[in-house]
Amino acid sequence: MPDFATETAPFRAELLAHCYRLLGSIHDAEDLVQETYLRAWRAFGGFEGRSSVRRWLYKIATTACLTALETRARRPLPSGLGAPSDDHRVAVAAADPSVPWLQPIPDALLDPAAVVAGRAGVRLAFVAALQLLPARQRAVLTLRDVLAFGTGEVAEMLGTTPAAVDSTLRRARGRLAEAGPVQDDLAEPAGQARLLDRYVDAFVRADPDALVTLVRADVELEMPPVPTWFTGRDAVLGFLGRRVLRPGAWRLVPTRANGQPALVEYEAVGGGRFAAHGVQVLTVLGTRVARITAFNDAALVPLFAAPSHDLRRPSSSSS
Repeated sequence: MPDFATETAPFRAELLAHCYRLLGSIHDAEDLVQETYLRAWRAFGGFEGRSSVRRWLYKIATTACLTALETRARRPLPSGLGAPSDDHRVAVAAADPSVPWLQPIPDALLDPAAVVAGRAGVRLAFVAALQLLPARQRAVLTLRDVLAFGTGEVAEMLGTTPAAVDSTLRRARGRLAEAGPVQDDLAEPAGQARLLDRYVDAFVRADPDALVTLVRADVELEMPPVPTWFTGRDAVLGFLGRRVLRPGAWRLVPTRANGQPALVEYEAVGGGRFAAHGVQVLTVLGTRVARITAFNDAALVPLFAAPSHDLRRPSSSSS
């Protein structure tokens, strides 16, 4: 008899990505993958191989996610809730912990080959747009367009007909198109590492003038759980310069999230020590930063980097 662990382990990373797309939360996705494997283990003795193990696991995972979504609200970004401000002097709304905000996912938890090839379907703009869809449309679109399962396979997974799958897919694609462009430039532009180094250096030195050449004129900044967000270079850099950047206040550690460059944020708390603050995910178009999504949630930091107590204030020559 086939061994359960041997047969199912290779699919854990891609199932995590799938659950994340549907749920918008890395914590919820990890819980649902655990539930998927528990359900699969209990049913493995009756698995007769009429479908592949991979498809069987996706059926279990999708069913578990759809059940979970019956009682959970969608996870937006601030840009999915209201209009931006182009004036950094506006009053910034208080953080709203009542909203179940979209979370980033570390690349380290994903299938590296799928991320590099652009097949993971976890770019932040795409996952944020998915959250605008009803749960079943979300599932059909990801199973068909991201994972390339056939119409008949998806119908079997969801217990419906191929005609119903095609109809749901058309509605999902239409709603996604209404949300606006969600596919940014997936290519890694030459010099991106240098761009990231310069961005970190300018941010840590609290030098908004140095950021001017690194961001696009139409750059956007959002900071969940704060609902207020900004658009335009003047507004974004004005906000950062007046309300965020302070010499010696930040330590940024490069990482990867959602197939994009990202930075783990640590904030100075006194005594030369830094505490976990959150994670910035950068969308780069061409040679400049097009969007800064700063997830101000310290609970995300352990997923990406070392504990904050391992950090000390960098020397004056460090970036």
